Amino acid sequence: MPHCIIEYSQELAQELDMKEIMSAVFAGAVESLLFSPTDIKVRATPFTYFTVGNESQTSNNQQRFIHVCCKILSGRNLEQRQELSKLVLSHLNSFAIKSISISVEIVDMERESYNKRVS
Repeated sequence: MPHCIIEYSQELAQELDMKEIMSAVFAGAVESLLFSPTDIKVRATPFTYFTVGNESQTSNNQQRFIHVCCKILSGRNLEQRQELSKLVLSHLNSFAIKSISISVEIVDMERESYNKRVS
């Protein structure tokens, strides 16, 4: 835990190394001291088509974004969740990317109903 899922507008991959973006998200999660580094999972998904407001966007348009959703098991207090969000955003801001919307969301997963299998 956590699952850090990066969604981004596809054209960003032409100017940024997405592995570095993933490393930045990972670093923010590690710095929070809420998780063991071996438990942090980060993945990224590009979006070619999306809508912002009333306008459909494609990778050729100017509306670029990175959105990170960190899914964590329930039990952390508000201050811990806020700190995690701030740290991940801070690491992403270090890239100084122009003309972009960057957001971070922390989502609690209900501990009692979460299951997983590792083989």
